[in-house]
Amino acid sequence: MTPAARIAAAAELLDAWRAGAPAEKLLTTWARQNRFAGSKDRAAIRDHVYDAIRCLRSFAALGGAATGRGLMLGMLRAAGTDPDTVFTGLGHAPAPLVPEERAPGPALADLAEPVACDCPEALEGLLRESLGADFRPVMERLRQRAPVFLRVNIRLGDPASVAVRLAGEGIETRAHALSPTALEVVAGARRVHLSRAFAEGLVELQDAASQAVADMMPLAEGARVLDYCAGGGGKTLAMAARGGARHFAHDAAPQRMRDLPARAERAGVAVQCLGGTALGEAAPFDLVLCDVPCSGSGAWRRSPEAKWRTTPADLDRLTALQEEILDRAAGLVAPGGHLAYATCSLLAAENGARIGRFLDAFPGWVLRSERRLTPLDGGDGFYAAVMRRPG
Repeated sequence: MTPAARIAAAAELLDAWRAGAPAEKLLTTWARQNRFAGSKDRAAIRDHVYDAIRCLRSFAALGGAATGRGLMLGMLRAAGTDPDTVFTGLGHAPAPLVPEERAPGPALADLAEPVACDCPEALEGLLRESLGADFRPVMERLRQRAPVFLRVNIRLGDPASVAVRLAGEGIETRAHALSPTALEVVAGARRVHLSRAFAEGLVELQDAASQAVADMMPLAEGARVLDYCAGGGGKTLAMAARGGARHFAHDAAPQRMRDLPARAERAGVAVQCLGGTALGEAAPFDLVLCDVPCSGSGAWRRSPEAKWRTTPADLDRLTALQEEILDRAAGLVAPGGHLAYATCSLLAAENGARIGRFLDAFPGWVLRSERRLTPLDGGDGFYAAVMRRPG
């Protein structure tokens, strides 16, 4: 496919996305129906689609419309590319520009701040209040593609030797300050899943901020540790790699953990998945981690659709669920044990406000540590707090 044909395909997919279809499903279906497209074509189209979703407001303003065509036109103008070199109508290229599309529009620097930094209108006030002086730089960072990070499994190797091993497979990495186990992939990211290092459990894909949250967890020798909202189990495996504790995983939707046993075996760690009555029978635990459902605002670079589809009503529902999870998990913690709370959110309503409410409702519990991370720190936005139950 030519570069222009890729843009035409992305424009069609964006129109379907605007009609309500999930972007990932659209891309998967398109690839299945267009087997002539090579891996580079599919990757380029994917990048165009997700870049446009991340930059929806600014690209629409620069392109004159929020249609797929308008977004691609805005993307080209943001990059300083003459749209007439792409919108030629030749072959599978988009149709030539009409006079209205050639009319000079605003430059990115001239757009209103919320539009220029692609802030969702529905959440602007909450984001400004939560981020303060960091509002503009954080929102600018969320317009960009997220870096790719690996977590080194320190049960099987040290970061320096694993980096050398990866380099031998064409994957260049560098250490990152957020976590001693984090390697940022600077070249060859698409080779990770096919690498021997990945197949042998030496590395897992995991954001550096997520690794930093796992690093915060107090893991005493012989402790019983429960990842209460385990999902795919990334933090479970990160904690288990440190050794010395017994690890359990639970999720309200057990199917999310379906790959965890195989991943744990590959990583050389032991994790017991608990469901139903087994959870209550296994309690109490010395540490319970609640990585709760949230807006995902700290990870909008990776899941940009949520940026535009999350509403204040969604936040009300989420904060109520977060309180419910914390209250339920507190009963699983042994006296003198720890309860940890984490989100990949930038919003204070999902973070410190929930911890403040919990401490008011549960006298005697003490906040032991707390950390807020934004994309300015290099990884995703995360919040974590660790509280101790009275003995």
